Amino acid sequence: MGTPTTPPPTATPTGPPPSDTPVTNPDLGPNVSVFDPSMPASAIQNRLNTVFAQQETNQFGNARYALLFKPGTYAVDANVGFFTQVAGLGLTPGQTTVNGRVHVEADWWPDGSQNATQNFWRSAEGLTVNPTGGLERWSVSQAAPYRRMHVRGNLALSDGGWSSGGWISDTKVDGQIQSGSQQQWITRSSQIGGWTGSNWNQVFVGVSGAPGTSFPNPPYTTIGTAPVVAEKPYLYVDAAGAYRVFVPAKRTDTAGTTWAAGTPAGRSISLSQFQIVRPGDTAASINAALAAGRHLLVTPGVYQLDQTLNVTRPGTVVLGLGLATFVPRNGVTAMTIADVDGVRLAGVLFDAGTTNSAVLLQVGPPGSNADHAADPTVLSDVFVRVGGAIAGRATVSMQINSDDVIGDHAWIWRADHGNGGTVGWTVNTGRNGLVVDGDDVTFYGLFVEHYQQYQTIWNGENGRTYFYQNEMPYDPPNQAAWMNGSTRGWAAYKVADSVTNHQAWGLGSYCFFTVNPAVVSARAFEVPVRPGVRFRNMVTVSLGGVGTISHVINDTGATVDSGHQVTSIVSGP
Repeated sequence: MGTPTTPPPTATPTGPPPSDTPVTNPDLGPNVSVFDPSMPASAIQNRLNTVFAQQETNQFGNARYALLFKPGTYAVDANVGFFTQVAGLGLTPGQTTVNGRVHVEADWWPDGSQNATQNFWRSAEGLTVNPTGGLERWSVSQAAPYRRMHVRGNLALSDGGWSSGGWISDTKVDGQIQSGSQQQWITRSSQIGGWTGSNWNQVFVGVSGAPGTSFPNPPYTTIGTAPVVAEKPYLYVDAAGAYRVFVPAKRTDTAGTTWAAGTPAGRSISLSQFQIVRPGDTAASINAALAAGRHLLVTPGVYQLDQTLNVTRPGTVVLGLGLATFVPRNGVTAMTIADVDGVRLAGVLFDAGTTNSAVLLQVGPPGSNADHAADPTVLSDVFVRVGGAIAGRATVSMQINSDDVIGDHAWIWRADHGNGGTVGWTVNTGRNGLVVDGDDVTFYGLFVEHYQQYQTIWNGENGRTYFYQNEMPYDPPNQAAWMNGSTRGWAAYKVADSVTNHQAWGLGSYCFFTVNPAVVSARAFEVPVRPGVRFRNMVTVSLGGVGTISHVINDTGATVDSGHQVTSIVSGP
């Protein structure tokens, strides 16, 4: 069992302060390609093709790539495979234009059915696309964010087969979004020309052009504004050719994109103030950089951590490229964030090691109670995996103890498939995906799947969740192995009995008990019955009728099983 090792929140940076010297030619490591409009289109296309050919089916490999386009115009076709980030390096999407496509397909699925339900771990951001033929496609499932994009045409979210996404934010789509087979989706802080299609749970928060709430027929949940949010930080190149990181400002009660009126609000940090973390760097060297007051730009790679990464300084930015991955060794906690203001953690994957960790990511030590409402910590595209690539183990994947934290897209996943010997009830063990002890925590786009007890436990007051997607564990061997005392199974989302105020919108929980279809879960959502606790627009599904969920929330909502596979209710408890 690993234990967090967090220095005091008041830890003082050592060494000279980072400089503001412009950085025009950084060493971003071996897995980053930076394209310039002066390069031959054929050379750029060849590099895109080479990376895609390697990554199209490389779901559980260690290769990671970032393909970055300096401001300008390009005529290319970027097919985006596993563990690949395609991004523009302009301050706004309009500075980098692709005449062609930046897309995801499901062509690799073995039976030819265009099944996209395993199109995970990839991203596109910061580009304007004039799509070939007027239609772009982003046929993805979890952990495949589409951020700060401008599509001058239509956007399809599926490829004809099943799909299980997904995330769009700070994006403008001039035409229509076609959700196709998508089981569920969240779109936040965007502008769209229209939306067609639905399945079980489509959520819109602060989206101009979104359809009105009509759950469950069709199952749209629309909230007019995002109450408090800050967009993901990103790397860009300024007009003088210097590399910088832009940190978007916190916004309250807003709709639409940050860049509609031009330059977004926020702060710009010279890359000279960042430690550029490259493959081969050690946890000790990364911690030394943090202690010296540096931010982190983590280039694509898989980083083995033999000690906890300790983020202690207010305002620290930790930005991953190409889904940079941290793997703890010997049961340590991968990262702890002190109970300080304004930390931004973005674009990283925590992959549990083969020795059990008590926690993989801890935000604030236990008992944190400082007020961060003015400058909250924000987690953007922070993903967790337990098993799949290796036989990982972690008791709790993500623990949020600080107040006012904003979660902005997370997939917290105990693997249901993967490399041989990495998946099984006693192999990739994980008790809980997310545990929230902090007050006033807000989450957008929370995906938590397959954990062995409560998937999500919310102990803090005034929590808010906008969109929740869950699958219960596929692999309980029998009912006796999956009991919560005398209760059959464990709820997907548990609000502690002591909580007096908690709000959630647009939630889905599904069962697919493939090892033993006779297994039953008593309910999907378990919450105290109080005036301040309210869940809106919930759905339970027995996928293919394989397994049973008896109720939706507490003891309300019809059973889903082989005879009745979908139940939707608009309010509870």
